[in-house]
Amino acid sequence: MDVVLIPFAQVFNVVLDLYVWVVVAGVVLSWLTAFGVVNTNNKAVYMVGDFIYRVTEPVLRPIRRILPDFGTVDLSPIALILIIMFLQSFVNRLIMSLV
Repeated sequence: MDVVLIPFAQVFNVVLDLYVWVVVAGVVLSWLTAFGVVNTNNKAVYMVGDFIYRVTEPVLRPIRRILPDFGTVDLSPIALILIIMFLQSFVNRLIMSLV
């Protein structure tokens, strides 16, 4: 059983780690856009920003509905990263208890 579960846990963790980095990149890109450091009229910047938005927004939108409104500060990425960390820990401990 551990022949399947341990590689599954490793792949699961890598995918979630990559998703966390996409969320962080989205936060940084939104800051850079808000402060005028990058221009979204640039096609490459627009494509990267659009990809990040399409990948992260379906997950962040329900979190934004639950969290209170803090004005211009968006805490939903932090909440999402904490949820992902909890999910990784939960799955790892569950798999280790089964092995």
